[in-house]
Parts: sequence; structure tokens; C-alpha cells
Amino acid sequence: MATRRKFLSTAAASGVGCGLTGLGLRPVSASEAELKADAVHFDSSIEPLVRLIEDTPRNSLIEEVAQRVRDGLSYRKLLAALLLAGVRNVQPRPSVGFKFHAVLVVNSAHLASIASRDEDRWLPIFWAIDNFKGSQARDVKEGNWTMAPVEESRVPDAKAARKQFCEAMDTWDVEKADVAAAGISRSLGANEVFELFARYGIRDFRSIGHKAIFVANSYRTLHCIGWHHAEPVLRSLAYALQNHEGQPNPANSDLDADRPWRKNLERVRTLRGDWLVGKTDSDSTKELLQTFRVGSSDDACEQVVEMLDAGVSPQSVYDAMFLAAGELLMRQPGIVALHAVTSTNAFQYAFRMASLNDTRRMILLQNAAFLPMFRASMEGRGDVGEQSITELSDVDSAAEPRVIFQDVGKDNGRAAAKTLAFLRTNGEAGKLIEEARRNVFLKGTDSHDYKFSSAVLEDFYHISPEWRNHYLASSVYKLRGAGEKDNGLVERIKSAFA
Repeated sequence: MATRRKFLSTAAASGVGCGLTGLGLRPVSASEAELKADAVHFDSSIEPLVRLIEDTPRNSLIEEVAQRVRDGLSYRKLLAALLLAGVRNVQPRPSVGFKFHAVLVVNSAHLASIASRDEDRWLPIFWAIDNFKGSQARDVKEGNWTMAPVEESRVPDAKAARKQFCEAMDTWDVEKADVAAAGISRSLGANEVFELFARYGIRDFRSIGHKAIFVANSYRTLHCIGWHHAEPVLRSLAYALQNHEGQPNPANSDLDADRPWRKNLERVRTLRGDWLVGKTDSDSTKELLQTFRVGSSDDACEQVVEMLDAGVSPQSVYDAMFLAAGELLMRQPGIVALHAVTSTNAFQYAFRMASLNDTRRMILLQNAAFLPMFRASMEGRGDVGEQSITELSDVDSAAEPRVIFQDVGKDNGRAAAKTLAFLRTNGEAGKLIEEARRNVFLKGTDSHDYKFSSAVLEDFYHISPEWRNHYLASSVYKLRGAGEKDNGLVERIKSAFA
């Protein structure tokens, strides 16, 4: 096993973090450099590394990549190769999820890496590398899809690209959207491209929020690895956002998944011009939370409009949405509630990053519409409890995070109460967050461990102080507990660096 000193010095020498460049690779063989005629090609600076990830067997890939890191491969270059390997080899069909989590989880693993202690810095990204091989194998079994080269003769020029992209997305035209995505990646700025994709990523409730998650996560990763890698990522994203799971073309239909979008296009026109200016209001947050518990998507969206028109801050709206997502997790800690949390994280990121007034309004209203739809989806999967996130109570004495996580997975209610007590008496949320993240590294076996933990631990800081402790306490219903079995991958990764 690698010593802490060796592991730390290796990570430091190889430049973990955004903004650092690669320090060089060993010479590549002819087979590594050979390009496949029927697959999209990347530039010569990254193609050999992508091929290494694609072609090396799973049982030796961690060791092979670790050797490259020891030889000078940078974190940033490895992150880029991992994302590109995913978009080239894993199809976001029949749903934007399942095997496609190899792509969706890259940013979540990256966030965990840059937030972790030095000695743990490489663990999340190497976990994601191993996870990619599992998804790659599944994709092979399902038909061995590979992203093809773009049809260059059909790629629109700078003058036509934006218009063609919007037309293709509005009509759900997959082929037209593919070449248009290539066109806008070459002609528009990154922020304008994000604005376009953000609108289409939030328009329909399919794949339980994965479309919005893919938009946010891909943009965040590209921000780190460089926009020159954007084209294949945006083509994959456009393909994913066109997915309507075998239903009739949504452009010509009136399906449940699309109805909130059309109604909210009308609602945004009624909002007061200075809707972003308002005051935080705890009572309004509680009232909206109650609507999320019992009301419909229409009820929730109408109430959001009323709150904003009455001078309530969008922060109070988002407080209610975060609390509603956390409460769903308490009531049924399964896959649907988990995505209520992770999609709200993606929506909130898009809200912060978007610049156009109408886009931000639609993000807020669509997020409000989705939460009752998540609740309805949960009702079809078994019993839904009656826990209230605002009525969480703490215990008399506070325990340290290591003790709290002994209860996680065994008695989540008690773990939540201990979490509140710790935060009330100690106030050092960072210690609890660090312990939560460390348990994911040691115990995590699924992409959702990283997607969920990275989202919920980040969003703790986006909620008003009045509510953030309750939100973090709700997260223990889906975090990894200290008593769970180790995944075994950590020791293998550290041994590879020894």
C-alpha cells in the first residue's frame, strides 16, 4: 500500500487541479495513435490517452494510468480524456442514465477530488476511470455504439448555426441538431452556448432530471478542461436532450413531461420586471414547502409567481425547493428522491450561471414544476413516509462526525438528529462534510454515491443559514455509513501509486 507521503508527493508533482497543464507522456505506440475511421476523432494531444482508457482492460487500467501519472500526466489532462472517452463510447439511450452515468459522474468525481484532502485527491477520479470501463462493457453488450464523425458538409456556418440549432431542438430533429451542435461549438461563445443548452435541458421531465444534470455537469467540466474539447461533448449533449424514450415526437404531442414547460412560457411573461429584487421570507418558504408536499406542478408554479410578484426573494423560493428535495429523500430514500436532490442542484447551478432574464425565470419555474412530479413518481414505487424536514429535532449532546456516521444506514433518523446537534453546538460543518466525503471514497460503489454527495454537500452553502443545517441533516438518509463494507478500490488505487 502507498504511504501517505508517497501518495501525497505523487499527487502534488502531477499538478492536481484546474489550470495546470500536462507534464508529458511516454512515447505512444503506433496502435495507440491509430484512429478509427468510423469514430469521432480528438486532437493529437489527447487522442492517445483516450485510446489508452478505451483499450486497456479494466483489471489493469488503474495501474497503467497511475504509472502515467507518476511519469508526469496531469490531473486536468486525465479528466479531459475520461470525459471524452465517455462521450465517444457510451450512448445516452434508451434513457439519459444507467450506463451513461460514466459521463454524468465525471464532474461529480472532479468536485470531490478538488474538495478532498491531499492524500485522497486522486481517489474519486480513479474511481470514475474504473466506473467508465463498466459502462463501456455494458454499451458493447447493448450494441457497441460509438459517436461517429460529424458530417462536415452539413455543419452550418457562424451566421446560420444558432438558428439551425434552435430549430432542430424545437422540432426534436436528431440529425439536424447534431451538425448544428458542432456549428455552435465553433462559432458561439461558451456562455451563449450554455444559455441555449440550459433552456433545452430543463424543458421536459424525462430521465428523472438527468438532462439538466448533464447540461450542468458537462459545462462545469469543460470550464476546467478547456473549451477546445467542447464539440464532441456538445454533440453528445444535444443527442441526450433529444431523447423522448420511444414516445411520439413531443413537438407534435401534448405529453405530461412537456406540459409544465408550455405553461411556464406563459407565466414568465406575467412576472414583475424587477423580480430578482426582494427580501428573504421564512414564512413564504414554509408555505411553498407545504405546496410541494401536497400540491400539483401548477399549484407550485403559480405560488412561485405570486411570491416573486409580492417582493419575495428568489432565495426564499430556492430554500423551499432544496428543503422539499431533502424531505422527499427522508420520506423515501430511493433513486427518485435522490434525483430530486441532484436535479435541483443542476437547476440551481444553471440559475446562477444563466444571464438572460427569461432563461433564469424558466429555470426557477421548471424546478418548481419538477418537484411535485418527483413526488408523484415516488408514490408509484412504494410507501412514502410523512417526515418533516422543518420539524427535525436534535439530541441533547453532540457527537463527533465519526460517531454520527456509525448510525448512517442503520438508524438514519438518529443520525440526522445527531447531525443537527453537532451543527448547533460545534458549527464546523466542514468536519462533517469531510467525513461524509471520505466515506463515499471508501464505501461508494455506484455513480449515485458521487453524484448525490457532491450535489448535497455543495448545496449546503447555497441555502439560507436558517435552513442549511436541516438540509445537511436530511442528506444522511442517502450518504454512506461508516459501518458499510469498504469497496476495495481505494487500496488498489493507493497500491498503484506505491
